[in-house]
Amino acid sequence: MLTDLQKRCAQAIVNVFETGRPLGNYGSVTLLAGDTGHLTYGRAQTTLASGNLYLLIKAYCEVADATFRDRLQPYLDPLDRRDTALDNDAALRQLLREAGDDPVMRREQDAFFDRVYWAPAIASADYIGVQTGLGTSVIYDSRIHGSWHALRDRTNDRFGALAALTEPVWIGHYVETRRDWLANNANALLRKTVYRMESFAALIASDNWALDPPFTVRGVRVDEAALGLAPQPAPPPVTRPSDRPWAGAPDERTLRLRQPRMTGPAVTALQRALVDDGATLSVDGVFGDDTDAAVRAFQARKGLHADGIVGPATMAALRP
Repeated sequence: MLTDLQKRCAQAIVNVFETGRPLGNYGSVTLLAGDTGHLTYGRAQTTLASGNLYLLIKAYCEVADATFRDRLQPYLDPLDRRDTALDNDAALRQLLREAGDDPVMRREQDAFFDRVYWAPAIASADYIGVQTGLGTSVIYDSRIHGSWHALRDRTNDRFGALAALTEPVWIGHYVETRRDWLANNANALLRKTVYRMESFAALIASDNWALDPPFTVRGVRVDEAALGLAPQPAPPPVTRPSDRPWAGAPDERTLRLRQPRMTGPAVTALQRALVDDGATLSVDGVFGDDTDAAVRAFQARKGLHADGIVGPATMAALRP
């Protein structure tokens, strides 16, 4: 099990990738041309297209003392519909930036990103036998960046499973495999993100598997001061945008019962996972009432919020 310091360091690496700061930028709003995730927000840059931006703002608006609650509530319906007109809504973007300074928003983001990205990363690490801080950070990055399962399976096919190797060897192969995938991706924005794997390769070369601070990521020093564990000067403003064209991809989107019915390979994969878990369900690729009931029953058994919404936390419980 990772220590609290190792968790902070593992998350700080990805925070640097996302917003240039070890503690992240809670008010960061970005929109890149050609980004299929559309509007992105927060410490770990969750997206409109994935449905997770709606879930984050919904959680924030459910807190009675949230400063921007009343002003953000009218946006819940278009966020739920993933209305891409919100990309260019200047009032919303300014609200989100200002809300990033609200302690309630910071608390909700920490809880949300732990639930949606960190907990699934820990489940995936446990599933394949990863135990180190650096190895866990690699998985956490892939959970946020997208396509973890596909690249994990590709690494296993090419080099063998971790159980047949050692963690440093397998993680090294995974980083190489993912870098190659990014560098040769058809999406030009994804090709620009090879720095993520190059940064991990540098940490691997330094043999800092425990993530003992201090260390440097993309020129940013990660130490106890940068992690908020000691007095530190205010960080300079960061204007470099995050590169996030992956969220909202078919295997990463949030699934739920809605009209028109959600369909496709992601729904089929969900139904198969539910059937494997013991549900009686037709695998037809359509998210209907039966699938909704099966999801809620699964969530209740696992102690998850039984709302029928399949985001990363529910899918990770089904498929680590």
